[in-house]
Amino acid sequence: MSKIHVTTTVNGDEVEYLCDPRETLLDCLRDRVGMMGVKEGCGTGDCGACSVTVDGRLVCSCLMLGAEAEGKEIGTIEGMADGDQLHPLQQKFIEHAALQCGICTPGILVAAEALLKKNPDPTETELRYWLAGNLCRCTGYDKIIRAVMDAAADMREAS
Repeated sequence: MSKIHVTTTVNGDEVEYLCDPRETLLDCLRDRVGMMGVKEGCGTGDCGACSVTVDGRLVCSCLMLGAEAEGKEIGTIEGMADGDQLHPLQQKFIEHAALQCGICTPGILVAAEALLKKNPDPTETELRYWLAGNLCRCTGYDKIIRAVMDAAADMREAS
């Protein structure tokens, strides 16, 4: 089977890769582009560990083909920080001890950032519904919810 040439933008940088037509965006991001923060948890779209944004929309990269990224803007965990300056969500996850093993954390951070871009002042219920597709087997969810709510408050004050 012939490879497909894809030109896309990942975290603001134009990238090109060759992929098998059946290869997932998750595998392309990890194996072709080197975005190792995108994690595979289930491979079936049930856990959210592979969450990325595609043209601003939150998606499970294990459910999208790499070839479908042609001309799209992809956002991953690697694009959240500004150099050495952590994104407020990342900082609050550290402060609230909202991470343990790290498999789910990148996907949860990307999902939380996507929510806060749409709704900078979510209720706790809205946040819990938004993150319902991101499973964490280590922390429980309270520390995660507290970290996101705290970051949201700080981000609103800063803007």
